[in-house]
Amino acid sequence: MLWAAGLAVTAVVVAALLLGAGFALPEWWILLGLALVAGIAERQSVALLGDRQRGIEMSVSFLPTVFTAVAFGPLAAFVVGALSNLADFRSPYLRWAVYTPARALTWAAAGLAAGLVSTAGHWTFTEILVASLAAALACLAVDTVINMTTQAIRGWGAPLRYPRTMLPFYLIAVPLYVPAVSLLVYGYVEYSLAVVAMFFIPLLALQRVVHLYQEQRTAAESLAEVNRQLERANLSFAAALVATLDARDRYTAGHSAAVARYSRDIAKRMGLGEDDQQLVYLSGLVHDIGKIGLPAGLLEKPGALTLDERRQMQDHSEIGERILSKVEDYADIARIVRHHHERVDGHGYPDGIEGSEIPLLSRIIAVADAYDAMTSDRPYREAMPSRVARLRLAQSVESQFDTTIVAAFEAVLAGADETYRSGGRDLDFSQDLPAIRQPAEVA
Repeated sequence: MLWAAGLAVTAVVVAALLLGAGFALPEWWILLGLALVAGIAERQSVALLGDRQRGIEMSVSFLPTVFTAVAFGPLAAFVVGALSNLADFRSPYLRWAVYTPARALTWAAAGLAAGLVSTAGHWTFTEILVASLAAALACLAVDTVINMTTQAIRGWGAPLRYPRTMLPFYLIAVPLYVPAVSLLVYGYVEYSLAVVAMFFIPLLALQRVVHLYQEQRTAAESLAEVNRQLERANLSFAAALVATLDARDRYTAGHSAAVARYSRDIAKRMGLGEDDQQLVYLSGLVHDIGKIGLPAGLLEKPGALTLDERRQMQDHSEIGERILSKVEDYADIARIVRHHHERVDGHGYPDGIEGSEIPLLSRIIAVADAYDAMTSDRPYREAMPSRVARLRLAQSVESQFDTTIVAAFEAVLAGADETYRSGGRDLDFSQDLPAIRQPAEVA
């Protein structure tokens, strides 16, 4: 508060000195018009670094305020700088209590610098260019000192960070803005203020477009972050479900991880998008979650199942759907899980649908599920070698499995090592989780 009060007192003193020195103001409508243009531009500022409250911003308000400093002197620049900043009330303390007097002092300094290097009477373009450059440099120098002091007082980091950060932008802004301001002043001196007004209208429109683009980009980034958090939450929930099932059936967790990984890689090989890759991965993780509703003795039976037991085991896909359909955002996964034991010839379960009636991701999981089941040890049989399991898949196309999916999986397996081909025997479910936490890392 002391810093804000000090700036305010300094601004009042400077204003009094400027009035006492005989600096005049233009007509009120000119002053108000320039302040309005600068204020609108300030409201549409673009964040270069950080956020809108504590970051670094840039706007075309530099043009009307430097123009005012060169064309009308330090007192007019003082007033326009103060009024334009009052329009930006997004943070009352910073914008009003600190930055309003700071901007007024900054632009007053610009006006004084322009006056020191210019001569009375008719200006040449070269004189206008020199005055504009002097005003811009004075403005940036005073602005840098004030911002460094503000950062130091408010504990926003090392004071020298501000000039180091802003220097690249200054090196771009000065060569762009100074000639533009010079042309504006020259147009005003040689013609009229209407020339200046005709320039500012499209300039403000362009600033608005850039501002809206940045807002949309920021909104898109925020939405992407929300989606990433949702994906992590979904994965955590799926992991919890599989861990629950794993407590009853030690085979299931490793099998689920293998099916999820195989399914994701098949989807990628087929050219499906990252959303589908993520969806089939999550569906693969929980495809057997319905086994929670089956008797433990059935899951752990060392021998082959009887016909009645097989029918009971087949209920797990419907049970899984019922469990998952009660979870918000899992409706698609529930449908995929329900149909992962359907066959393309219509002789699968639970609904006996065929061909394209079966969801594509369910057909993918069916292939991955069958392969991992064949290549994993079970109490009643040993694991098949990978080449035998792949042959079984090839023999079952157009009856049990989708031909395109089996071909895609064969291509995946052909380029993989033996550890990958061994599926659930060697894949660690807990280690596999981090690979899906960011969609961009899907492989």
